[in-house]
Amino acid sequence: MAEESWSKFMDSLEKNEEYHKRYHIAVSNPLRRKILRLIAEGLSKNEICEKLNLTIPQLEYHLRFLEHGFCIRKEGDALKLTKEGEIIYYLDDEVKERRDEMKK
Repeated sequence: MAEESWSKFMDSLEKNEEYHKRYHIAVSNPLRRKILRLIAEGLSKNEICEKLNLTIPQLEYHLRFLEHGFCIRKEGDALKLTKEGEIIYYLDDEVKERRDEMKK
């Protein structure tokens, strides 16, 4: 799936609503928030599967939601948070503290 941007959804109320609906569906699932946290830590797909006791197909299922919801993008085999995916820093104080420490 090609990365979509916010600009594609801002020209009408209906499209704006679709953007927010997709985003909410992606981040409202607790397992997907855990996956976002692990992506923020730089873990690979295999490492995420190991940590969360998931199979690759199970992980890919959730990654599709996160990508469709504008939270991640794939760069080759690497997973990267988008600006929308960075919400995880504000949902989890522990991750936010680690990010702040890394900036020092």
